[in-house]
Amino acid sequence: MTRMPIKLSAFLALVALFALSACGNANNNNANSPTPSAPASQQAGAGGGATKEITVNAVNWEFSEPEIVANVGDTLVLTLNNEKGVHALEIGDLGVNIKGGETATIKLDKTGTYEFHCSIQCGQGHDNMVGQIIVQ
Repeated sequence: MTRMPIKLSAFLALVALFALSACGNANNNNANSPTPSAPASQQAGAGGGATKEITVNAVNWEFSEPEIVANVGDTLVLTLNNEKGVHALEIGDLGVNIKGGETATIKLDKTGTYEFHCSIQCGQGHDNMVGQIIVQ
């Protein structure tokens, strides 16, 4: 199995972040500001909202986080960890497809429900490896 170099992964994540942020509304009025006691994973991102660091663990044949809830303006730092088997996580509507050990940074600029699934044929339970990101 070939692994994508870290520099290429980081570059692709930045390109995806730039492309997603270009689709957003230029008016980022957000009354929420981070509190000094907020953990780093919940502090405000550069465009307003919080930065949420989520690690999804994949085993045969489920994701540990089948439902992720976030707010418009949040930045989601999503990491996939393969605990058992070889899996990937694809969010087609957001242009994200990460393999085990990879991370994607996603600026959530629109409300909606974004479905994700395993994008590597991983066996008999592959079709059950689904989840959703709910952006409020």
